[in-house]
Amino acid sequence: MASVSATVSIHRTFSPPFQPGWRAPLPLRCTHSERGVSFDPGSAFYRSDSAPGRDLAVLAATLHRQRRLDPSSPFLCLDVMCGSGIRALRYLAQAGADFVWANDASDALRPVVVGNLSRFELAPSDGQRRWVVSHLDASRLLAERYLRREYFDVIDVDSFGSEAEYIRAAFLSLKIGGLAYLTSTDWRSARGYGGKCSLSSYGAYIRPVPYPNEIGLRMLIGGAAREAAMLGFHIKPVFSYYASHGPIYRAMVQLCHGKEDDISNYYGFICHCKSCGQTQTFGFDELGQISCGCADRADATSITVVGPLWTGPLHDASSITKMLNLAVEWEWAYTSENGIILQKLLDTMIEESDPRLPPGYIRLDEIASRAKVNSPPFGTLINSLRKEGYAACRSHIGANAIKTNCPISSCIEIAREIRNMR
Repeated sequence: MASVSATVSIHRTFSPPFQPGWRAPLPLRCTHSERGVSFDPGSAFYRSDSAPGRDLAVLAATLHRQRRLDPSSPFLCLDVMCGSGIRALRYLAQAGADFVWANDASDALRPVVVGNLSRFELAPSDGQRRWVVSHLDASRLLAERYLRREYFDVIDVDSFGSEAEYIRAAFLSLKIGGLAYLTSTDWRSARGYGGKCSLSSYGAYIRPVPYPNEIGLRMLIGGAAREAAMLGFHIKPVFSYYASHGPIYRAMVQLCHGKEDDISNYYGFICHCKSCGQTQTFGFDELGQISCGCADRADATSITVVGPLWTGPLHDASSITKMLNLAVEWEWAYTSENGIILQKLLDTMIEESDPRLPPGYIRLDEIASRAKVNSPPFGTLINSLRKEGYAACRSHIGANAIKTNCPISSCIEIAREIRNMR
């Protein structure tokens, strides 16, 4: 799709577009720091709570740089909505990017972004630019990169709301095998309050279910899978991450060559029964046959169907394991960053990657309520489920929830057995 010479030309000869109202960089105050990288957020919107999401992005980008087919080619990153420039700065300082393009629609932020990136010489002695700052509309920026055949290894789109129109544009500007870091803050659609919005943005009709924040991730990944398929590609989720402070839904996906033989393997519908609490998945070829096997079959209103969206694993276990190993090597794993310990988060993601686990999670208080017992201890319930041969683990999305392929009726029986043993 992109030749080596086409990509190299970006950081050798690129001249940024004319920027009205040029402002000189301000002296750095370095009032904030993330993993040893100091920066000044200035007047830009900045949330320290989002630092773990940036940690994950840097770890994934670093591993991607190390395992490229052509490690001698320049490693190029594009931060489409950079704000203060902290993401772009960390890609340069920590992920080993050879060149970073930092863009934000607001030219008022130029002094802040340039000031933060200026610690890296703009054009070193070899004449190859390390970074560029622009202030273009995101759609225009990505379209121009595609038209000029300028492709990137990592494209970071930290968008607000449900601005899914950037997904296809990002894929068009991404190298095959490259990583796209996608973001959504559309909690209303994830919770089923904006069905028309989710349908127009992600091609999925969402209704309220007990695990809305996982639906938010699957809605985002499903939208990406749909866009990739329309372009003749397919995607593989590297990781997906839910952060409650927004709430924010993030997914790092890899763009892979060629369409999947059957996209419906991981792209379909999720059905939840309010009567018994069971969750199931259905493919397109099963439409018209969606039902629940519980006793309350006569009440059609007890069935809630959402989709189509991503129904496969939320993460790639191999990639997450390598990210954890790198976090240990960098001494990031066991330190708390805004209340998040990466080792615990990544360990949970590894367990969530089990392909036997279906979409959704079950809250312990729901199990306890249906079993008419006190909530069983987390560890005891998970161990009991595993002894029965089921897959079971904590959910990084729900603090008081488990993911398991055990039918909820069996979960209730096991919870009662635990009560009787105590």
